[in-house]
Amino acid sequence: MAQTDSVNRRYVLARRPTGAPDENTLRLETGEVPTPGPGQMLLRNEYLSLDPYMRGRMSDAPSYAAPVEIGEVMVGGTVAEVVTSQVEGFETGDRVVAFGGWQDYALSDGRGVINMGKSPEHPSWALGVLGMPGLTAWAGLTRIGQPKAGETLVVAGASGPVGATVGQIGKILGLRVVGIAGGDGKCRHVTETLGFDACIDYKAEGFPKALEAALPEGIDIYFENVGGAVFDAVMPLLNTSARIPVCGLISQYNATSLPDGPDRIPRLMGTILRKRMTMRGFIVFDDFGHLYPEFARQMGDWVAQGKIRYREEMIDGLEQAPAAFVGLLNGEAFGKRVIRLCQ
Repeated sequence: MAQTDSVNRRYVLARRPTGAPDENTLRLETGEVPTPGPGQMLLRNEYLSLDPYMRGRMSDAPSYAAPVEIGEVMVGGTVAEVVTSQVEGFETGDRVVAFGGWQDYALSDGRGVINMGKSPEHPSWALGVLGMPGLTAWAGLTRIGQPKAGETLVVAGASGPVGATVGQIGKILGLRVVGIAGGDGKCRHVTETLGFDACIDYKAEGFPKALEAALPEGIDIYFENVGGAVFDAVMPLLNTSARIPVCGLISQYNATSLPDGPDRIPRLMGTILRKRMTMRGFIVFDDFGHLYPEFARQMGDWVAQGKIRYREEMIDGLEQAPAAFVGLLNGEAFGKRVIRLCQ
């Protein structure tokens, strides 16, 4: 079913998944297009962002944000058109970045909504390199990573929207950059298109040894997006005073128990102490949202100048979103995964 002017399709959380989400996790519903009241505007979603953090919102475990309740619309960042508006600063026809969720239409009072005007170039990029993933990469690297020219940066999830941007910023700032990605095709993209100095395939046999061989001078900054076996290979290579921005742990999002093997915490804590390392997790808008204007100016310039390249994986149709999200968690995405709702 295509998007229409009279029906609001929406995916709601049907039940909380145990392990990986499946076809029973979300339920497609249809209803009337909502009617805005005083001080509200009606948004027609055009693009929906798919991001790993959404898996956490499906769970009711304690977290930095409230979970999606059963029967509620699944959360998600969107680019939308303003259909009607009673909100100052927003007019019919404006394109905005909002948090409209997995549905065709949403109401908003304007809080947290960014107005891009009526004819933005590459509007969906506001969900990627010019939006939350880009800010995550820029702030995590520059504020927590504290890069210095000549240092070595290692980036997990290097072909994804955050990792790809982290590595390219690292090159701009004069770092040696080594990526970690899954598969030969992704690794070629990371080196040949994005300009990383090297990329190691974590799916290949002998990954820890290959990573060690690529890093004869160790690691000064490790940008963590993955965790698990990837971090196990990285940890012995970290230098004294290494900095570790912890952005995500996608390898663990579907886990239902602790990993097999020995308790790694004593080893990690000992390494942090002996090497005087800094490891910091962050939630980008909570910690660095106030830096968005500075980021937007800098990243906009880099993109315009061709210094940052961006790969977008556009998938047509709201009905494709659940399977595309499962694939994202399984490592199938290649670039920033976006659902186009309007066709």
